[in-house]
Amino acid sequence: MEEIKTIDAANLEVFSEVLQSLAATDRDIMVVTSDSRGSGKLVPFGQKYPEQIVEVGIAEQNLVGVATGLASMGKKAFAVSPACFLTARALEQIKNDVAYSDNPVKLIGISAGVSYGALGTTHHSLHDYAVLRAINNITIVAPADNFETAEAIKQAAEMTSPIYLRFGKKTMPANLQSDLNADFKIGKGRVIQEGNDLTFIATGEAVLPCVEAAKLLEKEHNISCKIISLHTIKPLDTELLLASAANGKAIITVEEHSINGGLGEAVASLLFQNGCTNKFKIVGLPDDHTVSGSQIEIFNHYGISAEGLKNTALNTINL
Repeated sequence: MEEIKTIDAANLEVFSEVLQSLAATDRDIMVVTSDSRGSGKLVPFGQKYPEQIVEVGIAEQNLVGVATGLASMGKKAFAVSPACFLTARALEQIKNDVAYSDNPVKLIGISAGVSYGALGTTHHSLHDYAVLRAINNITIVAPADNFETAEAIKQAAEMTSPIYLRFGKKTMPANLQSDLNADFKIGKGRVIQEGNDLTFIATGEAVLPCVEAAKLLEKEHNISCKIISLHTIKPLDTELLLASAANGKAIITVEEHSINGGLGEAVASLLFQNGCTNKFKIVGLPDDHTVSGSQIEIFNHYGISAEGLKNTALNTINL
């Protein structure tokens, strides 16, 4: 494999680089796009490997169908499309052709969450965790940084069951964890930092604001925060979550998704059913008409920011 960048980049750029490296030695790597090779950072892939990319146009249902056919014939098919359309327009195909039929398609939801912020609710993807969590036989992963992205793509390429990977557009850190030798494994959460007073559990691009909030809490209030990047939302790392709740301290989940049906409710269900009584707060997008603006503006509006999460933490601890 070619060497991958170690400087901060958009996770989608890392996705494209890793895929190109894999395709260099693996002719079974196939990419299917729905008029999205540009937004999916796949123009270089198409130029290098024109026989390993299929363009179906703006036809997400066909996208999943073609990717399914390729996967059923032994190809490592990556179906790349904006998350808002992939998990809505093509949901029936994902449910029946991919998950029910057990075809190992790698579904890549790009520009997810509120990455398309200014385009409004039609282009926001705040439902994908919820709808896919309700479908049997599909893994759901949202990498937090470039390192998680690279490892997730390499592992997804070798999976023999369906997987959905979610990416935004923002430049993210190369690695949020100080221990650069730490392992990454789909299905196992990653502890970004240890702490004793409060636990942030977040996924995808919502992990970074937790890291920033933890710095403020430490500096201003001497509050020590544990931060977990729960990149795999399904299946949950139950062992890590239950162990983290064992100290009885407050837990805050943070996600770029509706507060309904996503990471927070999945974690809450697990902890409550196992007798945990920790103070608990879900931070995400409310059940409302989402405001428009840049991703940062929307994050700030809904408290998914260093200052917003700091205040949520203080309020939760003092309940």
